[in-house]
Amino acid sequence: MSLQLRRKTHESIVYIDRDSAPRIMPFGEDFIINDLPIGTRVIYPNPSIKGLPNREAAIRYAINHPIDQDPLYAQLEPGMRVTIAMDDISLPLPPMATPDLRQTMLEVVLDMCAANGVDDVHLIIANSLHRKMTAWEMERMVGSKIFNAFYPDYYYNHDAEDDEGLVTLGYTRHNEPLRINRRAAESDLLIYLNINLVPMDGGHKSVAVGLCDYESLRAHHEPQTIRDSHSYMDPPASELNHKVVRLGKLVDEQVKVFHIETAINNRMFPEGYDILTRNEDEFSFADRMKWETMKRTFSKLPRVARRKMLHAIPAAYELIACYAGATEPVHAKILEKNYQQYEIPVKGQCDVLITGIPDISPYNVYSALNPLLVQVMALGYHFNMYRNKPLLRKNGVMIITHPCFDEFDHNFHPSYIEFFHRLLPESRDAFYLREKYEREFAENPAYIEMYRRGNAYHGAHPFFMWYWGENGRQHVGKVIVAGAENAHVPEMLGWERADNLTEAIAMARSIQGRNAEITMLHQPMIGLCAVTD
Repeated sequence: MSLQLRRKTHESIVYIDRDSAPRIMPFGEDFIINDLPIGTRVIYPNPSIKGLPNREAAIRYAINHPIDQDPLYAQLEPGMRVTIAMDDISLPLPPMATPDLRQTMLEVVLDMCAANGVDDVHLIIANSLHRKMTAWEMERMVGSKIFNAFYPDYYYNHDAEDDEGLVTLGYTRHNEPLRINRRAAESDLLIYLNINLVPMDGGHKSVAVGLCDYESLRAHHEPQTIRDSHSYMDPPASELNHKVVRLGKLVDEQVKVFHIETAINNRMFPEGYDILTRNEDEFSFADRMKWETMKRTFSKLPRVARRKMLHAIPAAYELIACYAGATEPVHAKILEKNYQQYEIPVKGQCDVLITGIPDISPYNVYSALNPLLVQVMALGYHFNMYRNKPLLRKNGVMIITHPCFDEFDHNFHPSYIEFFHRLLPESRDAFYLREKYEREFAENPAYIEMYRRGNAYHGAHPFFMWYWGENGRQHVGKVIVAGAENAHVPEMLGWERADNLTEAIAMARSIQGRNAEITMLHQPMIGLCAVTD
C-alpha cells in the first residue's frame, strides 16, 4: 500500500510507491500523467464541507443578524437610492449550476427592498477592468425574472472608462488615488454581494477594486507590489492586500456599504465528473470505466468543441457560510471558513513542483486559455497557493503540463495579442514593460472602445496578468512545459519545453540532483498548502 499521511479521515497527501495505481491528471487537454517517480508526493484537495441545507434561510439570517451594523431592513427607507453590486463571471470557477448564488442573494435583498418601499434600485456588475459580461451571461447569473425586470437600464456592467459615471473619493495617506462608480458612491446604501472563492477575494477588494478605474487599479496592480506580496492567498503577508485595505477604508469613510459575503465548498464538478478531483487509488472499477470513457470522448473532439463542452459543465458548489454587515469583521468570518475548506497541511518544501494547468481561469470563461493566461495560472496562481512559505524551494524547478497553443480570443483578449507578439520579444522585464508600454495600451482608443462597447478586457489587462506572475518568476529557478505542442510559446515566456513528463523530470533532476524531492499538485483542485518545516 502507499505510504499515506492522513488529515482527519481524508488522504490529502500520498506518496507514490511501487504498488500505487498510475496517476492521471485531467485538465481539459489530451495529456495524461502516468509515470511519476517513486517517492513523488501528491497533494489532493480536501473533502467538500457539507453545504447548508437551506441557503436562502442562511442569507436571510445573515442580513437580519449582521455584524457591527443594523439589520438590512432597518437601513431601508422609502425613497432612498440603493445600489446592489456583485462579483462578475471571473468567479466561481467553473461557473456554478443555476440558480447562481448571486440570484438567491438578489431575490432575498430585492424582496426586502420592495417590502420597505425602496424602488430606486440599480444592479451593477463589479467587473473593474475585466471584460463586460454578455447579456446571456448576465441573465444566467441572476435568473430571467430579475434580468427582465432590470436589464439593461438598471442592471449593467461597471464601466471603468466612463468619466461621467465615476467619482473621485480621494487619496490614501500613501497618495494612492481612488475613483469609483458614481452611482454606487452616491447611493444612500451600497449593498455588495460576494462569493469568496479564495482568500484574496472579498472584503475591501470588492468595492475598491471591483468598481474602480484604471488609475486607481494601477496604484497597486504593479510589479513592486506583487514582489512585496509574500503570497496573494495569505492576506496578512500580502502587500497587495494591505494597499487594497487602505483604499477600502477610504470607501467605508464616505460610502455606506452593507456587505453580504458567502463562502462555498470545493465541489467543482457535478456527480459523474467528480472523479476528476479524487485520488485514483480509490477508484472503483466503474470509476475507471467512467474515466476511460471520458478520456476517449474528449480526445476525439476538436479543441474548440472540447473546450465548449468542458466550460458547459456547471460546478456543484454549495453555500457553507454567509455573513453580513461591516466590511472587515464579515470578511474575517468568511476567511475562517475558506481556510477550513481549502487549507492542506504540508510538511516540507520540494525541489520540483509538478502541476497541470486547467483549461479554465478567472480570465477565460467561455474562451481560450491563451499563453499569457497559462503564465498567470502557473506563476501567479498555482505558485501562490500557499501560506507560511512557498511549496517550492527557492530556485526550484516548476513543471507544468499544457499544450501551450498560440491561440487568442480576438473578442475577449485583443490587447493580449499585441502584448504577446509585439512586447515580449522585446522584453520580459515587468518594470520595463510598465514604464514604456502600459499607458500606451491603457489609452489606446481602439482598446477602450472594445472594452466599453464590446466584451474585451481593458487594454492594460495583459500587463496586470504579466505582473501577476512576478513573484513566481523571481522565486522559480526554471519552468519546464511538458507536452507543449510548440517551442515558440514556452520560449516567449522564458520557459523550456519537454515532449513528455518523463523528459521534463529528467531535465529537472539534472538541475536539482537525482534525490530531488518532487511534489505534484493534483489538478483540477482548489487548495491552499500550509507549508511547515
